[in-house]
Formats: sequence, C-alpha cells, structure tokens
Amino acid sequence: MRLEGSCHCGAVRFRVESRHPYPYQRCYCSICRKTQGGGGYAVNLGAEATSLRVTGKRHIAIYHARMKGPGDARAHRSPAERHFCGRCGSALWLFDARWPDLLHPFASAIDTPLPAAPDSTHIMLEFKAPWVAVEAGPRDLRFDGYPEESIADWHARHRLAGGG
Repeated sequence: MRLEGSCHCGAVRFRVESRHPYPYQRCYCSICRKTQGGGGYAVNLGAEATSLRVTGKRHIAIYHARMKGPGDARAHRSPAERHFCGRCGSALWLFDARWPDLLHPFASAIDTPLPAAPDSTHIMLEFKAPWVAVEAGPRDLRFDGYPEESIADWHARHRLAGGG
C-alpha cells in the first residue's frame, strides 16, 4: 500500500510503500510521548526504506534520543534517527541503520486513509506518564516493555500482511 504523508506546515511531503499499514501499536515510552505528544503515545507503521521519496528534504531535521538503561551510569545516544520537520516540528518517520530495509512512518504524519486495526498493542507502559489513561479494548494486549511480536508478525497473525 502506498502511504503519503506530510508535516503540519506542508514543507515536507513523503511517500513510502508499506506491507504493514495498520496503526495498531501504541508506544508510551518517554521518547515517543515527548516527541509526538499525541495522546501520550505514538503509533509506528512498517514500510520499505528503499521506497521512501521525499520533497522538502532541506526542512528535515534528525533527532537521536538520549537513553539511559537500568544500571547505566550515563545516557547514550540512540542509533535510531527520528526525522521531523525543522520548521513546524512534526514527527515524520523513524529509521535505524541496524535494520536498513525498514522505515517506520508515524501514523500521525500519514495523509492516506489508514485501515482500522482490529485491536491494539500497548507497549512500553512502564514509561507511561501518570496522567495518561490507557484506553485499551477487550482484545488489546499490554506490555511494560517491547513485545517479541514484530509489526510484520502482528499483521500476519491477523491475516493482514500485504496491506490487505
């Protein structure tokens, strides 16, 4: 499925091909919450990195989060690149060179109508802000950390792989 997206001010527009377009996974980590601000969580989609086409590249800025794990004396720089519009601050997509074939557009930046997910997976709840209410449905899954099921696996389990 071709996904088209943009920032709020329109300076950056992009398109990408996705076999996994269902916005089902809601991440409550402090990075997503603070860089997205949407409902206290962010929703990532899966897409093919080589299919990314961008207009307005000069307006893109990249943020590498500072992360401190349990037992770490100091924070370290995340290798994941969070791309956003340098003019309006809209989060656009995440890319991590450790998985060079993948790109994760934020559902909040997608202009193409997305299919409704049959259920949601709420992740990184350990880092949820106390004021955030988790609005989980009866079939939704919840995880304090990151689940082992990938975006592709979730789509396959629901027989939705291929964007169908």
